[in-house]
Amino acid sequence: MVEQDKHTLTKKERLNSLTLIEELFSGGSRSLPSFPLRIVYMPVEDETRPTLSLLISVPKKRFKRAVKRNLVKRQIREAYRMNKDLLLRPLEEAGKKAVIAFIWLDNRLRTSVQVEDTVKKLLLLTAERLI
Repeated sequence: MVEQDKHTLTKKERLNSLTLIEELFSGGSRSLPSFPLRIVYMPVEDETRPTLSLLISVPKKRFKRAVKRNLVKRQIREAYRMNKDLLLRPLEEAGKKAVIAFIWLDNRLRTSVQVEDTVKKLLLLTAERLI
């Protein structure tokens, strides 16, 4: 019997440490753009952190209405949840940990399929760079 992968996104996997967020955006990180998203990533040495922590940012500058910002965040979160193994497994095999942030770059809404394709692409590129 094959064990099914759990496609979950727990609270532990969400990045909420202000010091780590500041460090991530202040310069200790690298980024990769793939329109309409950009991923910012940084390796972490903290033993207490999970293997991969996530932050999603949709600037108010891009969408004034919170409904649209929340829609985009839901799309990114769902795409990440379904495809996080593309980055999680290589990190676990290498014994490394990382912090990532997705930042929305476009002024228009995209379909969930487009968002998922972009997230997959960025996760694969990040896995190559981190390992």
